[in-house]
Amino acid sequence: MDLREALRTTGAVRAFTDQAVAPEVLADVLDTARFAPSGGNRQPWKVAIVEDLELRSGLRALMQPTWNEYRTASGQGQTPFNAVDYVRPEHIEEHPNPLLDAIETIPVVLVVAADLRLIVAADDNLDRIAVVPGASIYPFCWNLLLAARSHGLGGVLTTFLSRSEPQAAQLLQLPEHHAIVAMLCLGYPVHQPTRLTRGRTATFASIDTFAGDRFG
Repeated sequence: MDLREALRTTGAVRAFTDQAVAPEVLADVLDTARFAPSGGNRQPWKVAIVEDLELRSGLRALMQPTWNEYRTASGQGQTPFNAVDYVRPEHIEEHPNPLLDAIETIPVVLVVAADLRLIVAADDNLDRIAVVPGASIYPFCWNLLLAARSHGLGGVLTTFLSRSEPQAAQLLQLPEHHAIVAMLCLGYPVHQPTRLTRGRTATFASIDTFAGDRFG
């Protein structure tokens, strides 16, 4: 697939057929994704390929409360868990999640972790949450999705598991000084969305400063 087309048409896929993903296909996805950039080329990623159904069920149980809070807060007009002005709802409602409900049947479930000793947190001195460290790990996650797309697979990246990292760490035997950064679900899509909705360039690009003339 043409790179430009892949970049503009790789939407999130949360529903998969029952077709299995061959081990050699998954191996190639991982082998391709490893060429992602990272600070100092330290390649801080580790991947757990979660096949055990009981373990998957345990991960779902950890993520469901976070999903419930996310949906409840979204329904109240908030951006859930944002570090500026998020207020946890007093009453958290139950919300179904088709992806989590089907976690035992998803063809491929990957949990990605990062070795924090290998990541430069250049903004850790600021009075806000550090966001720069993500530059050394999320390009790898995106490469996983693009590499999967090249094999006709679809996928989605979720971060809900990170909110229960202490419990998930025990289930997954997470090494010391590592952080859970994402869970990715991959498989052959029931439908691959390609007509994606995004803000136009002029909504986010400006000349010279962030208050400058709009570009685009």
